[in-house]
Amino acid sequence: QVQLVESGGGLVQPGGSLRLTCAASGSTFRLHSMGWYRQAPGKQRELVAKLVIGANANYADSVKGRFTISRDNGWNAVYLQMSSLKPEDTAVYYCNLNAGIDGDYWGQGTQVTVSS
Repeated sequence: QVQLVESGGGLVQPGGSLRLTCAASGSTFRLHSMGWYRQAPGKQRELVAKLVIGANANYADSVKGRFTISRDNGWNAVYLQMSSLKPEDTAVYYCNLNAGIDGDYWGQGTQVTVSS
């Protein structure tokens, strides 16, 4: 069983920066990817960025050039560095771990609010 715990959300002014952290515990032998999704009020959950084993990082077009995803060497943590934040980045950000046929694991979410 895998547990994911996010941290680092908060209130930031437009143009500011935040760094989200997702700490993973437990184990899976079928790790495929780790990444970040977000869900704004009244909208569907959407991919922000993800790291796939053996492949380059994927980013949503809306965050390219502003957000950077990274991880530790053991795939025990994944980070999202967010810069030049905009009000439209306001959402609950969720950490995701995809374990192939074992399915998806999700964190509880962390709120990011971009407002002056």
